[in-house]
Amino acid sequence: MKLIIAIIQPYRLEHVKKELYAVEVNLITVSEVLGHGRQKGITEVYRGVKETGNLLRKIRLEIAVNDNFVEPTIKAIVKGAKTGNTGDGKIFVMDLQECIRIRTEEHGSIAIG
Repeated sequence: MKLIIAIIQPYRLEHVKKELYAVEVNLITVSEVLGHGRQKGITEVYRGVKETGNLLRKIRLEIAVNDNFVEPTIKAIVKGAKTGNTGDGKIFVMDLQECIRIRTEEHGSIAIG
């Protein structure tokens, strides 16, 4: 089991979701976050408003998957998020020790879904 965390541009969220659904990854958590990478100081346009400064709006996706879904999930995120421009984002893949479905108390890969 793996936990995949992706930081993407806000305007690419719908594209990423579409690609995830196409590979049957339906369980995601989405958060609005602030951050910066190498593009520090570059002005971005978000919903028609220019944003400057060192903290820019980003979207953080958290997706718990079984091992056989890791590569399809990564490829879907890249396909949906990639524009070729600075600031497209990052993907982090971490081992997930345990997953527990609260309702049924199932553990492990069955609990992921």
